[in-house]
Amino acid sequence: MWSFLSWFWFSPGLFCTGSGSFLFLVQSWSFLSWFWFSPVSGSVLVLSVLVLVLMWSFLSSRGQQSSSGGDEVEENRGGDRRRRPKLKIPRKIWKNRKQKNHNAEEEQQEEQQEEQQEEEQQEEQLEEISRKLIIREEQLFSQDSPEEEQDQLQRELEALRLQILMTVHNTFTSSSSSSGEVWALRSAVASIQQQEEQDRRWAGAGEGPVPAWRPQKCLSSHNELLSKMVESRLKEAAEEEAGGADLLSSPVKKEVCRLGKRVKEDLLTVVRRVMDCYPPHMDILNIYAGLYQQRFSTRLTQLAASGLQTDDCTYLLFWVNHCYPLEILKHEELDGKIKTACLGSLLLQENLTQLEEQYLTHTEDKVKSCLSTALKKEEESWLSGKTPELLDHYYFSPLAVDVIQVIDGFLAKFRCVIGEQSKAERITAHLENFFSSYKTSMEDFVKGNHGNVRSVMKAHLACEEQFRDYITGTGSVSEPQRCRCLDTLSALKDCGYRCLTCPSQLKAVLSVLHQDVSLQYVKRMMKTRKKSREQQLDGAQRMIEDAQKINEFFTEGDSSWLCSMFCNIAEILRLQDPGSVQLEMVCLSRTFPDLSDAHVSALLSLKTGLSAADVRSIRRSVEENRPLHASSNHSPPFFSMVKVKWINNKINQIGLKT
Repeated sequence: MWSFLSWFWFSPGLFCTGSGSFLFLVQSWSFLSWFWFSPVSGSVLVLSVLVLVLMWSFLSSRGQQSSSGGDEVEENRGGDRRRRPKLKIPRKIWKNRKQKNHNAEEEQQEEQQEEQQEEEQQEEQLEEISRKLIIREEQLFSQDSPEEEQDQLQRELEALRLQILMTVHNTFTSSSSSSGEVWALRSAVASIQQQEEQDRRWAGAGEGPVPAWRPQKCLSSHNELLSKMVESRLKEAAEEEAGGADLLSSPVKKEVCRLGKRVKEDLLTVVRRVMDCYPPHMDILNIYAGLYQQRFSTRLTQLAASGLQTDDCTYLLFWVNHCYPLEILKHEELDGKIKTACLGSLLLQENLTQLEEQYLTHTEDKVKSCLSTALKKEEESWLSGKTPELLDHYYFSPLAVDVIQVIDGFLAKFRCVIGEQSKAERITAHLENFFSSYKTSMEDFVKGNHGNVRSVMKAHLACEEQFRDYITGTGSVSEPQRCRCLDTLSALKDCGYRCLTCPSQLKAVLSVLHQDVSLQYVKRMMKTRKKSREQQLDGAQRMIEDAQKINEFFTEGDSSWLCSMFCNIAEILRLQDPGSVQLEMVCLSRTFPDLSDAHVSALLSLKTGLSAADVRSIRRSVEENRPLHASSNHSPPFFSMVKVKWINNKINQIGLKT
């Protein structure tokens, strides 16, 4: 056959322009004659006829080209190559191909719709089959019927029951989210209700023949199937390799995580798709929730009894007391729909107490170790003679920050792991013990008479204040513990005050306080201006009296130079002669080298009787007589702490710049 087709195609008669049609007819007749008397199959016959049709269409189109484009043919004859005619596809085949390309998507959609309709019809048949079988059952037992018909009905009811259970079994399959599967489940549930109603009818029928297959107990079989499904799904989840648990450090953690995630995913599937397929009185969500908790609890109990490491114990408690009740049962889609009070805890109280005791014992040891390490590190810093770092010009110790972070960290973890928050006292009790050790260490350090005792004590008085604020504000400490901690902190503060107010330290402290009071006094004085001579005299007299009072108050401190400073300023206010004021100002500048030109201008601005020329002369004289080198007769820095930048603007306004 193929050799004949090859001869037919490559025969030179086909390409003869003039006699192509005639030769084609001859060859076609020869071919059909041969084919008629040859034992070939029907498919070959169809193929051969199709080839003849194509060739006839080709020769017809070539003949048209020959009649209309003879010149072009002649030109091609003279060329090197002959133009080969294009094979034209018959119009019907081309039209079918074009329609197929354009309508591919529409056909696919139609197929999907047909499949969906078939599924819906199948599910409708499921409920309809149940109804029809019940009608047949009523008819058979309302009259005498042969046993063959009863046996046939029983077989059909059993087939219906199996089909219902298969539909329920596909609840969590990958394709269960389709509308067809949802409709099938709804139809299966309706069939269960029909069969349950028929069971109840026969149970109350009284005397008379009763079908041997009643009661069917479809609902009981349904619930047993759900239990097996839940068990199977959790078993599969525990054995899965994927699921987001690969980053966990132990097999126990991975298994617990996979089980918990499967419980959450399936309960969300029930509330999103399955629950609407069941009537409200069946409460299918709580049935599933009870089954999943029962299986989940059984596995966790087995793990708890196997002797867990501390990390695994902590993770299991985390799921029991935090993840399961808060992130699953209290999920926004499940909250209020699951009867959590009926479910109870995942673990029995005996097992839960055992795990919590293991966790608390380990946590107490870690808290105690961390607090002891922090205090020991701080003690080493004291004894090494180091001065605490300065933060915003105040001595600072990181001890309070470190300890508070340790306690807060363990308490935050405790809240997620332990359900009973009152047990947090076992952690905060170590904070109370830490304060006692802290106070004892500070008292021993003060007795050692170290050179850095003042700076260290100042830093830890700030720590005491931080600890006091934390104990007062936190709600994790019980009231008795809070009182005991505050008493210990008060004793620590008293220790610091005694250290700073002892005779050896009091003198230095009073000097600092004396200087600070004097500083504030001078700042206020420089912001006032005496307009008349009487006001200046009264101000000078009042300043002398205030200086004596301040000096008497701080007489134990070595700050007598502050009193002389007040007297010099008071004398400047009292004097009215420009020359005398100039001499007193020069004397003050030589005693206090940190008296700047701005300070001189500020003091002179207090006197209204001086002209601009007098002010320039006094300022020039002060600059010329200012000491070039420091001397032991100079007083400590004072005026450098008095900020008078505002005086420069004032000087520019009144034109006192030289």
